[in-house]
Amino acid sequence: MRRVNSRKPKDDSSAQPATPEKMRERTFQRAAKLLAAKPRSIAELRERLLEGPSTNKEVVETVIARLREYGYLDDDRFAVGYAQWKVKQRPIGRRRLERDLTMKKVERVVADAALDEVFAETSEEELIDRAIEKRTRLRGAPKTRTEAKSLFDHLLRQGFPFELVSDKVRAASRADLEETE
Repeated sequence: MRRVNSRKPKDDSSAQPATPEKMRERTFQRAAKLLAAKPRSIAELRERLLEGPSTNKEVVETVIARLREYGYLDDDRFAVGYAQWKVKQRPIGRRRLERDLTMKKVERVVADAALDEVFAETSEEELIDRAIEKRTRLRGAPKTRTEAKSLFDHLLRQGFPFELVSDKVRAASRADLEETE
C-alpha cells in the first residue's frame, strides 16, 4: 500500500537563497554533529563539510576557524589521541599508525610528532610481544615453516618493522622447537 504525501508541495518561486549567516549557522551545526559522532582532523572535517548542501569554501573556513578558536579542533591533540586509542585497542606498529593518520588527513609533521609521543610511552618491541602473545594464544605457537610465515606476514601487516618481525618470529619459532624436543 502506498503512502500519500499530505504535505503541500513547496513553491519554488518563494524559496529564498540562504543568507550567509544562515549558511554559517547550518554549517556550524553540521560540524558539531560530525564532531559529536567522532573526533576528526581539520582536513577531514573540511572535506565532509564541503560535501554538504548550501555551503561554500568561505563559510566552511569560517566555521573551522571558530571551532579551532573554541578548542574543538586541534590536529595535534587529535593525532595523539587517535594513535593512543589505536595502540590500546590492539598492538600495531608505527608504519600502520602512520598510514592510518595519513588516511585521516593529518599532516605528516603532526603525525610524526604524535607517533614519537605514543611510541615513547609504549615501545614497538613491547607491542610486537603483545601481538605475538595474542596470536599464539588464538592459534598456537608456530610449529611449521608455513605457520611461522603466516605469523611473520600478520606482523608485517600490523605495521611492525621487518627486522623486528624477523627477530621475534625466529625467536618464537626457536622457542617452540626447543619445547618440543
